[in-house]
Amino acid sequence: MFMSKPQSKPKDVKGRRRIQEILKTEGPQEAAVLAEKLGVSAMAVRQHLYAMQEEKLVTFTEEPRPKGRPAKLWQLTEEANRLFPDAHADLTINLIEVMKETFGEDGLNKFLDARAAKQVADYRTRMEGTDDLRDRLVKLARIREDEGYMACVTEDDDGLLFVENHCPICAAAHACSGLCAMELKVFQLVMGSGVDVSRTDHILAGARRCAYRITPKART
Repeated sequence: MFMSKPQSKPKDVKGRRRIQEILKTEGPQEAAVLAEKLGVSAMAVRQHLYAMQEEKLVTFTEEPRPKGRPAKLWQLTEEANRLFPDAHADLTINLIEVMKETFGEDGLNKFLDARAAKQVADYRTRMEGTDDLRDRLVKLARIREDEGYMACVTEDDDGLLFVENHCPICAAAHACSGLCAMELKVFQLVMGSGVDVSRTDHILAGARRCAYRITPKART
């Protein structure tokens, strides 16, 4: 009896990594769209996606189309977070727990305040000499990109958005919600009193990214 050989998994590591990065930074995508961005066949992309699905790294939802079958929109799962920097999650969580036990909530809050002050001073120094709002955001995005946040600046009908597609301290933020509160405070202090910074998307709330609306205050 003839037995067909099992289909081998694709070995294009760079292609697979690029798919992961696109899904991480741009959200759910069709296989055909991914193929166009990569300059490869849709079949090659589907092989990667099916292999990643077996590893529970991706899943898909079906979106109705006016004609034909529903489209499959592929997206990363929570399991895929391990593919991206986590900034030594276990060590960080342990340190947070020890600080809580040793110094209490007040001590932990003092630590977060000190960390935020250091971040603000560092960011201000590295952004010095740049006055244009968008240029300042681009510089901040580059700094955060170096820190593992996959940051970028986008613009829509409502204005500027500062986007972080990955949180390398996500596990620590789950253990200490004050870290996220401080991130917002840091951005507000760095951008200055003439700008409003508000969070529109939050990874800890289930969004695929953190995003901040950046709005210049009206002059009075």
